[in-house]
Amino acid sequence: MILPIVAYGDPVLKKEAEEIEEDYPFLKELIDNMYETMYNAEGVGLAAPQIGKSIRLFIVDASPFEEDEPSLKDFKRTFINPIIVEEEGEEWSFNEGCLSIPGIRENVSRQPKIVIEYMDENFNIVEEEFEGIAARIIQHEYDHIEGILFTDHISPLKRRLLKGRLNNISKGNVKVNYRMKFPKS
Repeated sequence: MILPIVAYGDPVLKKEAEEIEEDYPFLKELIDNMYETMYNAEGVGLAAPQIGKSIRLFIVDASPFEEDEPSLKDFKRTFINPIIVEEEGEEWSFNEGCLSIPGIRENVSRQPKIVIEYMDENFNIVEEEFEGIAARIIQHEYDHIEGILFTDHISPLKRRLLKGRLNNISKGNVKVNYRMKFPKS
């Protein structure tokens, strides 16, 4: 089932999410719905806060970047209760966007290499190292469960310049080709 994506301005996007247990109600269905929602919106990642659930869960499918990084072919992961244990390397800038902030893209600097510990969809504990675009997508989605948006990483001046457009998104004054829930509409 395709779920509405929560738009910029909704308080759930600025809240630190809660850990979940293996018996979280309808978890497999929720994860399946999140993938369907993400693919419908042509995204490469989706965090539970973006569908209105303040839980530490996000999904990633970086395979659209396979042409740039062949290692991303079939790169699909579910992250439950993740913790980034290490970030390293010289920060690099990349143009990011977000399904909750449609129509706005900005350069964000992030470290190129991370180590993350998480549980997969079967609650197996996994520790993995990621680099490049995969690391960036994971960091972006991880930020969501920490209550951080990519716009929090840009300069105060750029944020001020975007204020009108961000307010319009909150009010639903934006064109999107996927279902959204607007906080001020």
